[in-house]
Amino acid sequence: MNNHFIELIQHALHQLRQEGALPASPQPPVKLERTRDASHGDFATNIALMLAKPAGMPPRALAEKIVAALPASQQVAKVEIAGPGFINFFQSDDVLTQALEAMRDNPNLGISAPAQAQTVVVDYSSPNLAKEMHVGHLRSTIIGDAVARTLEFLGHKVIRQNHVGDWGTQFGMLLAFLESQPKGTSVSEQLSDLEEFYRQAKQRFDEDAAFAKRSRDLVVALQSGDEQCLALWEQFNQVSLQHCFDIYERLNVSLTPDDVRGESAYNDELAAIVEALEQQNLITESDGAKCVFLDGFANKDGSPLPVIVQKADGGYLYATSDLAAMRYRQQTLKAHRMLYFVDQRQGLHFQQVFTVARKAGFVDADTELAHMGFGTMNGKDGRPFKTRSGGTVKLIDLLNEAEQRALALVTEKNTELGEDELALIARTVGISAVKYADLSKNRTSDYIFNFDQMLSFDGNTAPYLLYAYTRVASIFRRAAIEPSQISGDFLLNTEQEMQLAQHLVTFQETLEQVAEKGLPNLLCLYLYELAGLFSSFYEHCPILKLDDEALKTSRLQLAALTANTLKQGLGLLGINTLERM
Repeated sequence: MNNHFIELIQHALHQLRQEGALPASPQPPVKLERTRDASHGDFATNIALMLAKPAGMPPRALAEKIVAALPASQQVAKVEIAGPGFINFFQSDDVLTQALEAMRDNPNLGISAPAQAQTVVVDYSSPNLAKEMHVGHLRSTIIGDAVARTLEFLGHKVIRQNHVGDWGTQFGMLLAFLESQPKGTSVSEQLSDLEEFYRQAKQRFDEDAAFAKRSRDLVVALQSGDEQCLALWEQFNQVSLQHCFDIYERLNVSLTPDDVRGESAYNDELAAIVEALEQQNLITESDGAKCVFLDGFANKDGSPLPVIVQKADGGYLYATSDLAAMRYRQQTLKAHRMLYFVDQRQGLHFQQVFTVARKAGFVDADTELAHMGFGTMNGKDGRPFKTRSGGTVKLIDLLNEAEQRALALVTEKNTELGEDELALIARTVGISAVKYADLSKNRTSDYIFNFDQMLSFDGNTAPYLLYAYTRVASIFRRAAIEPSQISGDFLLNTEQEMQLAQHLVTFQETLEQVAEKGLPNLLCLYLYELAGLFSSFYEHCPILKLDDEALKTSRLQLAALTANTLKQGLGLLGINTLERM
C-alpha cells in the first residue's frame, strides 16, 4: 500500500533535482515507515534528514520543498512536517476501505504480486543422517519452513534444499558396526533405535583400535564406490530419512523427499571445486592441506585463518561441499537469493565460504547470500536443552510430551467432547504450542523452553491464537451464514473498527518484512496484535444483535477478514486452525 506514497516522494525529489535544488547524487532509497501514533499520520519518512547535508540546507527547509513538490493524489488526505524534518502522510479513508475490499474479494487476501519475482533457495533442517533428529534441529526446520511458505505466498519461486549430512567418516564407523552384528537380523530392525545404534558404534570406535581401522577402510571403500558399501549406505539413509519425514509430518513442515539434496550429491564435484580454486590462484598449501586464505579473517593471535578445502590425506571438508552446493544453486537453479537457516554459531564458516564463493565466481555478484542464524533452545538452567541425565533430547520425544500435556489440558476444559475430537485438538494444540513458542521469538535470540508457558491460553501463544480464531468462527455458526456470502460497504465509525481495519491491511507489509529479514516472529506479533484488536472490537461493537443491516454487514466482513487473516497467517507458520476447542 505504501508504494504509492514512495512514488509520490520520488517524483518530488526528481523535480527538485531538475530544478537544481538537490544534487544529482547521492540518491538514497526512499523508506516509508508506519507510524506508531495515529496522530502522526499513517506513514512517515526521514528522507529530508538524509538529504539535508548534500542539499546544503536545514532538514525542515528541505522537507518543506519536498512537500511543495509532491504531486496531487486522491490517496493523500494531508501531509505534515514534524520535528526536525520528518514528513508524515495521512491517507484518505477511501484508501483504507479499498484495501479492505481487495482483501475480501481475493482468495489470497489481496496480496499483490512482486514487481520482479525471484528464485529463492532456502536451505533448512539439514539433519545428519544415521541419527534421529533432536531438539537442536527444531529451529532450523520450522523457521526455514515459515520463511519458505511466506516467500511462496508472496509470489516468489522457492526451491527448498534439505542439505542432509549423508556422507563422511561416521558412515564407515556405522558400516563396520553393522557388519559386526549377529547375522539374521535385518538392517531396518537393527536401526530401529538409530540413536542407540550410533552410540554403541561410537563407543566401539573410541575403544577398539582394530574396529577404528576397519571403519576407516570402509570409508575409503564407500567413497571409492564399493557396491556392497553403497547398498548398505543407502539402507541407512532410507531408514534415517523415514525418521525425518515422520517428524516433518508431525510438525506440518512442507519438506518432501524431492527437496533432499545431501552432501553426497556433491561428492563427484569436489575435485572440480578444488581445481577451479587452483586455476584462479586462490589455493595455498599449508602442512599438506589445500587452503584459501582471505583478508580480514584471523585467529585470536592474529594468524591468518584458512578455509581448508582439501585435507593432507586427500579428504574434503564441509566447506568444499558447501562451495559445490552454492555453485549448483547459482548455475543450475539460477538463484537470486540463497538463505541458510543454520545455527548462528556457524556464522564464521558462512562468512568465509560466502567470500570464497564470490571470489571464485561460483556465485554472481548480485546474488544474495544470507546466513539466517538462530540461537539455542535452552532449559530452565539457561543451557542447551538436555534430558535429566544430560543426554540429547530426541525431537520425537519432545513432540509426544507436548501432545500428552495438551490432551490433559483440553480434556479438563472440554469434558463433553469425544475421544477422537479431543485427540485431534490435543495434537493440534500441542504441536502448534511448541512451534509457535519458537517462531514467536526473534530467531537470533536464545530462549527458555517452558511447557507451561507455551500451552497457556493467555499471552502471545498458539493456544491463545487458535482460540481467537474459534471465537470468530463461532460468530458465523451462530448467524448460520458463510463468511463468503457477505458483501457490502465497509463502515468504519468507531475507533475499534478503524484500528482493526488499519491493522488488517498491513498484512502484506508484515509478510514482506518476514521474507526480507527471515524473521517469522514479526508475523507472530502481527497475529497476536490482530487477535487483541479483534477482541476489543468485539467487546465494543455489537454484531449479531444489530438492527442496522448495513452496519451489521460491515462488522461481519471485518470479522470474516480477521478469521481469514488469522488462518492464513498461522498457515504460513505451518500451524493448522481448529473450528472449535
